[in-house]
Amino acid sequence: MASKRQISKQNLGLTVAILLTHVLEVATNDFQETSMGLQFSYIDEPLHHIRQRRADPYTDYVVEIEMHASDISVINELKIYLNEFIQNHTVFNNVTLLESNFTTVCSMLPGNTDYQCNCENEYFWPCDNCIKYGSCGSITNNECRCINAFPNNFSQPISEMTDATACHKRVITMSVEINEIFDTSLTNPADDNYKTKAQQIESTINKGYKSLSNYVNASAKVTGFRSGSIIADYTINSISDSPDFTSANINVSGLPLIQNAFSLTEETIFFNRTDKIYPKQSVTLYCPQSVMGPIVWKVNEKDLDRIKYSFGPDKSTLTVKAADVSDSGRYSCILQTNSLPYIQWQNIVIEQEPSIIVGNNEQVYPCEDKIVELTCCVNGDYSIEWVLNGTVQSSGSGCIAVNHKIQKINCKEDNYTCQLQNLPQLHDYSYSRSSVRVKTSTEDFLCKNETFELGTPNQTTEKPCDAGKEGSIIYTCVPGGWNKTQDNCVVKAIKELESRAQVLVVEDIPKFLEELSNETYKYKKDITDSAATIQTIVGILIIVANISQNITINKPVIENFLNIVENITSDESKNTWTGLNNGDMTKRNVSTNLLQAIETISSHLSDVDFSITKPSIQLNRTITDDNSKNIDVNSHLENSTTGSEIRIPNVPKSTAITIIIFTKLDNVLPTRKTSVNDKTSENIINGDVVVVQVNQTIHNISFTFNIKNASLENPQSVFWNFSLDRWDSNGCKVKSFGNETVTCECNHTTSFSILMSPYAINNPALAYITYIGVAISIASLILCLIIEAIVWKSVTRNDTAHVRHVSIVNVAVSLLIANICFIIGAAIADQEQPPSVGRCSPVVFFMHFFYLAVFFWMFITALLLLYRTVMVFSQMSRTNMMVIAFTVGYCAPLLIAVITVASTSPTNYVSKENACWLNWFESKALLAFVIPALTIVAFNLMVLIVVLCKMVRRGVGAVTTSNERHTLVVIARCVAILTPIFGLTWAFGIGTMVSRDFGLHVVFAILNSFQGFFVLVFGILLDSKVRESLAGKLSLKNLSSSPTRSTNIGTSSTGGLGIIDWLRRRNVYNLSDPSPATSANSSSGSHLIPN
Repeated sequence: MASKRQISKQNLGLTVAILLTHVLEVATNDFQETSMGLQFSYIDEPLHHIRQRRADPYTDYVVEIEMHASDISVINELKIYLNEFIQNHTVFNNVTLLESNFTTVCSMLPGNTDYQCNCENEYFWPCDNCIKYGSCGSITNNECRCINAFPNNFSQPISEMTDATACHKRVITMSVEINEIFDTSLTNPADDNYKTKAQQIESTINKGYKSLSNYVNASAKVTGFRSGSIIADYTINSISDSPDFTSANINVSGLPLIQNAFSLTEETIFFNRTDKIYPKQSVTLYCPQSVMGPIVWKVNEKDLDRIKYSFGPDKSTLTVKAADVSDSGRYSCILQTNSLPYIQWQNIVIEQEPSIIVGNNEQVYPCEDKIVELTCCVNGDYSIEWVLNGTVQSSGSGCIAVNHKIQKINCKEDNYTCQLQNLPQLHDYSYSRSSVRVKTSTEDFLCKNETFELGTPNQTTEKPCDAGKEGSIIYTCVPGGWNKTQDNCVVKAIKELESRAQVLVVEDIPKFLEELSNETYKYKKDITDSAATIQTIVGILIIVANISQNITINKPVIENFLNIVENITSDESKNTWTGLNNGDMTKRNVSTNLLQAIETISSHLSDVDFSITKPSIQLNRTITDDNSKNIDVNSHLENSTTGSEIRIPNVPKSTAITIIIFTKLDNVLPTRKTSVNDKTSENIINGDVVVVQVNQTIHNISFTFNIKNASLENPQSVFWNFSLDRWDSNGCKVKSFGNETVTCECNHTTSFSILMSPYAINNPALAYITYIGVAISIASLILCLIIEAIVWKSVTRNDTAHVRHVSIVNVAVSLLIANICFIIGAAIADQEQPPSVGRCSPVVFFMHFFYLAVFFWMFITALLLLYRTVMVFSQMSRTNMMVIAFTVGYCAPLLIAVITVASTSPTNYVSKENACWLNWFESKALLAFVIPALTIVAFNLMVLIVVLCKMVRRGVGAVTTSNERHTLVVIARCVAILTPIFGLTWAFGIGTMVSRDFGLHVVFAILNSFQGFFVLVFGILLDSKVRESLAGKLSLKNLSSSPTRSTNIGTSSTGGLGIIDWLRRRNVYNLSDPSPATSANSSSGSHLIPN
């Protein structure tokens, strides 16, 4: 039972409450839809409220009154009234009203049955209420001021807030994927596009999440963007750890979202960050399962395959097998919750594989008292140490050395090991060490110097690069010492960037290219002198271009890209690029790979107008805003040849056009390729290289080039055809050429330029002459062989005649087979361009061999004439002459042909231009034909001169017969006949290389394509003995047109070796005729002189 004191206090409180209720009733008299409820609280304890409690022993009472009103204005009026009424109002002598406060206003939303209860100033809802009913307002300073319900308890004064009742905000990380192309400007928070896109996303999410229970209004904050399409990472604040996003995400509108665009994200730890992951190690990642559901693993937003990766039974673990640097990236473990995918992720880094270079694993030094230095180098940030017999000799990073002492009295072998330092866990991997066996020798070696080991012929050794570079240099032992044959040294800064490029992601492209641009400028001199470094940089640019194909490139990125191109294509790099273009397939593709990277990245620029100008590069980006607009671009570059105009007429609206002018790419791009219709052997890029990218179909582009070298002719409008790997003229034509300018028109877009040559003979008549002449030659050679078969026994009765006719037959056979191969090769070249290496190679081999055989048998014929003319007293047996003839005639050509194909096959044996023939531009294999052929022609010419000198010197003033009185006529006939038979007509080929005269080319084509016909006429038909024998065989007595003469050695022929008889009759030698067995006159198709 309550005490009297307690009852008294309650009565007193009730009295005050009734009094206040009366006051409120009076104040609300004018509002008919107002009702009140009363809740009384007696507190006999110190209260914590806004007024400090007085020291007097008074008891405080709190009276809470709940009032219902249909009009919010009632509340406002009551506030004013109570503030006026209660000003330390004394109700009784010992009862004073201290203050009155409105704590909470609850109102029903229009068209809704739910309440929203907002706390007045200095009051808040306990966080349990906010979580239970949901917050409807901003949570500031951990205060929940509004809830979405009418609770059964009252709000509290802020002064009474505790950690238990405060609303502590939780930061939730999320991502949303927007169906738009990623722009590299979104990687820079200071960029206007970044700010605009971030503001758009934040505004949209804040608006959509207003209805989200426990969401802190206006708390969405974009933290960054990733590609694929555009993934925006953002954070929101909530008073709950797991708000229900299902309905909230539906309310997000105004963004082109993909399906299931939203995800919860959290950076976690799959693998201990303190432990580095090294190459070839297997790594197991563990996915923390804070929620239950199926698990999906991804790396860099891409699905994984089961070849490189393996999974645990429930996919909670992922194992990367034999990891390498390409496995680095952002690994994601995705669990599907009730409302959103939950993505846990971690960036995993695989260290670069170390490359330890010590040179040859076995090194031999002279056995003498000396100290030799062994060097070991390693890439990256690794440390290494030299170890001998388990004892560390030296250690460090980069390159370290150890001195090995050799004593002559005790020359022995030692095994040194260079290994990674402080990484015992890697000792099982072969890349962790490299050994050198040091041996000594007293023998004499070809290569010997103070720095290198001893070397045998063609032995190679590998040495580390100079400081500041990574890689190695290959030396080969040749007469004269060790010769550098391959330089693989790459500037260290570039090599490090290459390693990073292997795991480059889109978001890192802007900063990466900026750094690469700075490094290429800083080390420009070293780079332009190093083919390996240029090759490495181009490889990096290809990687960047390839991963940029699904994004948009903004101006700063393409500007850094062009800075890099500017640095590696300067005039200082011209010789380096020439070496690359003349190298193997890998090296000679570097220049075209650079052009491909330029075209690829320039086709994905932002849709805004901008321009970039460098010393040798100019870029213009234009977005048309009118229909049928003409685009005109003039070059402002120094030494530019496109200073006149580049015009694209009638461009449709909203067309994006990119035009890039390069004045130095002629230093880079090869001219080894030409268009299908180009028959010249040498072309030169004689203008700028212009890259044109248009996102619409364009049917006409006009270029006006100011040519660089006015001495060149035959301009060709060309573009680089990557499918054919050559310059191509399809779709392009020259409109005008004059006043040192060339105007071209093309009906497509790509990389354009003009090719010109020192000379150009592109007349179809030459092709007709060649094919007709070869056809007639083939028929003539067949007829020649038939005739030889008919008359063989009657015309080869002595040694000289036998050798001469053997030469004619072998010349005819070799030329016949060579001409047939020529026709086959021409057919292959007509069917496909460029000609197939597999189909052309056999044809080229036999053509090369048999054409050389023709020249060597002509050489034998000339030797025979020289032998019979000069060496009068020397007699050689038929057997010896045959052995020499066949050895020289076939073995020498075969040896040359085999060496050629062995040293250049398979890639650089066959020409990659328009015909099946020996390669020139890459391997200079054509020299294997030109040098022997021209050498033989030169020798045969000297033989002809010797014979003519003998005739002139001995023939003048001598007694002659009536039909031999005109010595000059005989000499002229000799020259006319021997010139084609000795192959002297091929000397006209030298003239065609330096002359533009069309007539000279026609003469060369006639003389050489009809060579088989000349063999028939001058070697067979003009030989009187052949005619007589053929007439006898065919019973055609009148076939021979020349009378025969009887001598003491039989019937004389009017063939070329009749020249010898002519000289003898002139008393040149003043000796009698030799015996019939060894000196009878004979006919030679190589040097017939008719009467």
